Amino acid sequence: MIYFDNAATTFPKPEIVHETVLNHLKNSAANPGRSGHKMAFEAGKAIYEVRELLCQLFNISNPMQIVFTSNATDSLNLAIKGLLKDGDHVITTSMEHNSVLRPIKALEGKGVTNTIVDCDEFGVLDPKKIRKEIRSNTKLIVLTHASNVTGTIMPIEEVGKIARENNIYFLVDAAQTAGIYPIDVEKIGIDLLALPAHKGLLGIQGLGVLYIREGIEIDHFKEGGTGSKSEELIQPLFMPDRYESGTPNTPGIVALGAGIQFILNEGMEKIHKREEFLTEYFISKIKEIPQIKIYGAHHIGTQAAVVSINIGDEDSSEIGCLLDESFDIGVRSGLHCAPLAHKTIGTFEQGTIRFSFGYFTTEYEIDRAVEALKSICDSIEG
Repeated sequence: MIYFDNAATTFPKPEIVHETVLNHLKNSAANPGRSGHKMAFEAGKAIYEVRELLCQLFNISNPMQIVFTSNATDSLNLAIKGLLKDGDHVITTSMEHNSVLRPIKALEGKGVTNTIVDCDEFGVLDPKKIRKEIRSNTKLIVLTHASNVTGTIMPIEEVGKIARENNIYFLVDAAQTAGIYPIDVEKIGIDLLALPAHKGLLGIQGLGVLYIREGIEIDHFKEGGTGSKSEELIQPLFMPDRYESGTPNTPGIVALGAGIQFILNEGMEKIHKREEFLTEYFISKIKEIPQIKIYGAHHIGTQAAVVSINIGDEDSSEIGCLLDESFDIGVRSGLHCAPLAHKTIGTFEQGTIRFSFGYFTTEYEIDRAVEALKSICDSIEG
């Protein structure tokens, strides 16, 4: 299959990821932090080393401020629900994923109010709109770094500055950008950073990360074994044990470390430029097909490697199935768990056909996709 669904999960993974996971499972797949034998120690050491790699990638000073979760959705829920209390106000945007919007809406029943700032028809956010909605009780601003529907890059530096100036916490959802775009939590002023292991960081599914700046109080939502303070019947409140009850996903964590090491060895700038090139290459080709409508800003520097399109008024899901069944091309069609984003760009009824590229995507694969789209357009017109 020709794979264009990297916004959901990157594929293929670098060979070092496969090798590292297999080596771990073969030689050190013990339960970390629970026993004193060599294998358990090696597993615990491996986890700590991945925390250090994450610090290196995002300019985080303290590895213990990094929490491993089950996925980015888990990280976002922990950050949003753990921080906001009755009487608080939160600001977000119309381009967010449901993993942001649903936790925020769920808190309405607990006395937390929200403002969802509208972006324009290209998915672009004007930071002034964020500033305008700040209230005396605004505690948190939540912003995706790049839309999973249009790829639109959001102005996180400008919004981070607004948040700092107003003593408001700033949570960034880096699901589409971590490992591809530079993110410096100190420079940008990010207080909380949520991300998955299995997308741009090239790890495997079943693992998320949440960075919590020191001094921020986040409630935990589960208790259990941590390998620490075992003599006590209450949850330890120090980082990261407070949020990491139960056996960790050590294979997923070591896979994440291997993915980050690959990124550091290749160079993030090289990966970023490659994905920019592929995105521009695809857009330039499909612009020549009159029946295709392209959504988002679709300009280099303003768009991640995510491109949403439609063919006339055709149902996006039907086109997605046709690409799969007739051309062996994998895309994602529909609403992409982001209904407000589709309302923003005017595709809520139709959905879109999303092509998302990765570092290992080739020009040949894009050419095949363009040929398939032309063939579909011709068959519809015929």
